[in-house]
Amino acid sequence: MTTAIAAMAATLSVVAPSFGAENQPYAGQETRVVKALSPEDVTGLRAGAGLGYAKAAELNGWPGPAHALEMRDRLDLSAVQVAELETLRADMLARTMPLGEELIAAEGALDRLFAEGDPSASAVEAATASIAAIEGRLRAAHLVAHLRTAPVLTRHQTMLYARERGYDGGGHAGHGG
Repeated sequence: MTTAIAAMAATLSVVAPSFGAENQPYAGQETRVVKALSPEDVTGLRAGAGLGYAKAAELNGWPGPAHALEMRDRLDLSAVQVAELETLRADMLARTMPLGEELIAAEGALDRLFAEGDPSASAVEAATASIAAIEGRLRAAHLVAHLRTAPVLTRHQTMLYARERGYDGGGHAGHGG
């Protein structure tokens, strides 16, 4: 009997720490300024970064202006193409950076509802609806930038873009001029 108890205790001492970690997926995040956003998310939103908002375009063969510009030499972009892509990127950033700030503020407002006491269901519904609307506009701004980028690139450049981004697995219609 004592051997069985000792074996169980040994097993529990090995299992217990990992069990606790599985049940604490948000440990440490309670100290964030905006609980729902990582510091990287906040930095990306402020910089107008894509943060995955344009995956529907990107993963279906519609290049984005920022990544195309990053690959300008590998894509052999002309000076005219670079100028057009820089304009598209600047336009996208002019839309996405303010929306990123709005989203950070809206998430902060939702945080405060819970931090300051007893939020009502209607206040939570209003706050989350606001967040959803901002995210919808932010995602649309990124997706539209991809739509506007495709005609700037040739079909060959679009295929090179997909290859450089690691998308050799299909699903790329080869959009572009």
